[in-house]
Amino acid sequence: MTKVSFENRTVIVTGAGGALGRTYAIDIAGRGGRVIVNDLGGSAEGFGSSNESADQVVAEIRTAGGEAVASYDDVSTSDGAKRIVETALDHFGRIDALINNAGNIRNAWLEDFTDENRDAVIATHLIGSFNMTRAVWPGMKAQGYGRIVFASSCAGMLGNCTQAAYGAAKAGITGLMNVASQEGRAHGILCNALVPNAVSRMADNMDYSAMKEIEPYAAAVYHAMDPVYTTGLVVFLASEACTSTHSIYSSLGGRYARMFIGVTEGWQGVRGQPSTADDVADHFDQISDVSRGFEIPESLIDEFRIVAGQQKETA
Repeated sequence: MTKVSFENRTVIVTGAGGALGRTYAIDIAGRGGRVIVNDLGGSAEGFGSSNESADQVVAEIRTAGGEAVASYDDVSTSDGAKRIVETALDHFGRIDALINNAGNIRNAWLEDFTDENRDAVIATHLIGSFNMTRAVWPGMKAQGYGRIVFASSCAGMLGNCTQAAYGAAKAGITGLMNVASQEGRAHGILCNALVPNAVSRMADNMDYSAMKEIEPYAAAVYHAMDPVYTTGLVVFLASEACTSTHSIYSSLGGRYARMFIGVTEGWQGVRGQPSTADDVADHFDQISDVSRGFEIPESLIDEFRIVAGQQKETA
């Protein structure tokens, strides 16, 4: 049986003062990792700040014999991200993994979203993940090793009513992971995105009246919606044992699965002659048809390869 270890590894976990982040930090510390427990200490909506949340998790880790230090800086600012990295380097000398977990939640129907709430959600999730990734990058690149886990969401990958800002931010995080994984691969920096589903502080703020369709399925999975059911996947992705990169993984109700974006075989018009809207209308079923198979492009360039190959086949 594989034993995932973090001996001599330092991991930053943002938003680690409660719920999912807390379980990640405690598990990693229990596996010998040195953990930076970052949390601004505000509400789930992102209001206020306090040192209490991060301090409690650090105390819990130290009581169990682990190593951890607290950070109360705000990931949504470049200076805050730099200070989090400095805290890790000052105490432990290196950073081996980053779990971009910090977040907030403010939900509303699209037409009711205020600029303030839109910007607050995007700043914490997307800008915060960008700031933290950029801040740890030089050190990871220099040492030739790194693991970065990005917290995306089904709201971004698949959509969910009342979560336009949250979904936009989370989809953006997946885009950030896609690029970071390509830039990092040659330097031993592996990046993956997580699509977690758990009952947490954010879930407590959900408007389930907008999600009536979930009711027939909730009883079957609710027993496994505690954050600890997501912990194992995230801890693995942040470890040396993980060799995956540029992938999205879903955790829901005790099931773990790869999630991906694919392209159908599609339809090609006459080479050298632009297809009209009428042509598209005539072939739209073929364009959309998944029954003939699909491919999963590894990058923008890889989709060029796929299409070029199809043109050779039909030449």
